[in-house]
Amino acid sequence: MASSSAAPAANQDDLDPNVKRLAQTITCHAWNADRSLVAICPNSNSIEIYETVDWELKYSLVEHDQVVTGLDWAPNTNRLVSCGQDRNAYVWRWENEQWKPTLVILRLNRAATFVKWSPNEEKFAVSSGAKVVSICYFEKDNDWWVSKHLKKHDSTVTRVDWHHGSILVATSSTDSKVRVFSSFIRGLDKKPGETPFGSRLPFGEQLGEYLSSTWVHSVRFAPSGNQLAYCSHDSSVTFIDVSQGAENFSYQIVRSNGLPYVDLQWANENAIVAAGHNCFPQLFERRADGTWELTRNVDEQKTEKRAAVGAASAARQMFQSKVDKGEDKSVGTILKTKHQALINFIQPYAGQPGNYTGFTTTALDGKLCIWSL
Repeated sequence: MASSSAAPAANQDDLDPNVKRLAQTITCHAWNADRSLVAICPNSNSIEIYETVDWELKYSLVEHDQVVTGLDWAPNTNRLVSCGQDRNAYVWRWENEQWKPTLVILRLNRAATFVKWSPNEEKFAVSSGAKVVSICYFEKDNDWWVSKHLKKHDSTVTRVDWHHGSILVATSSTDSKVRVFSSFIRGLDKKPGETPFGSRLPFGEQLGEYLSSTWVHSVRFAPSGNQLAYCSHDSSVTFIDVSQGAENFSYQIVRSNGLPYVDLQWANENAIVAAGHNCFPQLFERRADGTWELTRNVDEQKTEKRAAVGAASAARQMFQSKVDKGEDKSVGTILKTKHQALINFIQPYAGQPGNYTGFTTTALDGKLCIWSL
């Protein structure tokens, strides 16, 4: 069900106009096309939609039975899709001045972890703890949403992303692998043209597999579709270049000395933003010679010479104080960063697909932060 609310403006305990505290904890967020509305999940079974003029809560959508784990808002059709730990997905449509949900049976026996619309907005993909990805599409003859499964994973699928042609799907998994599949639906999709992975793309065909030394948190296709980037729990970002064909791919691994990244967002073909356990986003850029490097911290507060103690250092100090002094309290836990906890979601905010100039992050501290590049 969807209910309208005239709740007071969200509590803002920061003077920074680009920092909005919307909840105690936020698990995911998504923007509408003109960025006048943002949907968040406050770590519950509800979806809260805020208008961004005065940041008032306008709608509360309650249909899931458990925590909502993924949101994505289709810019052209204005349809919001959600997935949750209840193993279901809902497609929300704005009709007659209210949000109306349609249940999508994912046929999962474990929680859904992430959801993403295809670029043409005719399908969406849902990753899950059931070792499969549900590819969902609307069947006009029966007037309902149906799903087909991408298999061959050995553990939880953490994230999915679409190639710009709406046929290829990249998946990241806790089995330490990134895979590329075909999601071609006969009767729905047009015959695909030539791609780095070929032109014969039957549904469910695994077209590529790339390894990591540990589980993979997120994967993203570059705007051109000729590059893949994924971040792993060893604090690395791996770049795969398939511009010369999937069989002749090249790769580069860039490791940081910080904590692991959880999500990625391409700004353009030569720049990508990563964020996660460090509590601040960082920018990776490609040099003229084609190699990638970590160039800067997007959170300017983190670049000060006397920056706050990092999350890892704070944890070490806390346990050291317990051992040496018997102190049972945290030491140096207030970070000089806008976020004070793990960043779990990055979404584009300003610019155009293929050339984003701004993005937003949400984190376990309940804040939504707006960033410019």
